[in-house]
Amino acid sequence: MKARTRSALAVLIFCSLLTQKSQCREIEREMTVEVKAGTEECFYEMVKAGETLDVEYQVIDGGQGDMDINFYVSGPSGTVLIQDLRRGEGSHRITMTEEADYRICWDNMFSHFNTKTVFFGIMIESDLDDEDEDEMWGNLAGTDITAEEIYDMKIEDIKDAMDRIRNRLTKSRFMQDQLRAYEARDRNIAEANNGRVTTWSIINISVMVITGTIQVVLLRSLFDDKSRLHGIWKKGAASTFS
Repeated sequence: MKARTRSALAVLIFCSLLTQKSQCREIEREMTVEVKAGTEECFYEMVKAGETLDVEYQVIDGGQGDMDINFYVSGPSGTVLIQDLRRGEGSHRITMTEEADYRICWDNMFSHFNTKTVFFGIMIESDLDDEDEDEMWGNLAGTDITAEEIYDMKIEDIKDAMDRIRNRLTKSRFMQDQLRAYEARDRNIAEANNGRVTTWSIINISVMVITGTIQVVLLRSLFDDKSRLHGIWKKGAASTFS
């Protein structure tokens, strides 16, 4: 009976410490938005005190203009915490000191014609590090518990480790999505450049063909007596020497 009481007490202490120190919360969002010329797009995220806000973004399509945009994160009082001006990509990580709704914005007010397409990812996380785990188990060291009770508590530790693995896999997928966004941006740049090269090539070839045709016609008219242009050449030459 006493053993069960000690076991229940130990588990209660462990759970209490776990709740206070390792209450994990992870939020991940990925999105692609179009920010029209002269406008801005904003999103609100509720972040608790001590949690980390991780934001990564990149402009994957700039229309006919440069692939850049303004970016900022502001707090509940309107204070700007992070700001980028006219950048094509950015990565920021900040730990918040107060619980509030934080404003995350992409600003395209400086552009008059071009719509910017932005891919971004937002991750909010709070995790327990290894030092906190060692401290937690150190607090239980003075408790009179048996090996079986420690085994039961280690099960919870294994669950926490699996959560850590899941979080790391989530971050890996997040980074892979960022790399895919880089590929999409490069593809858009390549397609835009290919379109411009093709358009100007067609224009240059058309001008060359038209110019060559006019030159051939004018040159033949100089020696063709039946050509209408030949008569014009003769009249011009006569008026010149008269």
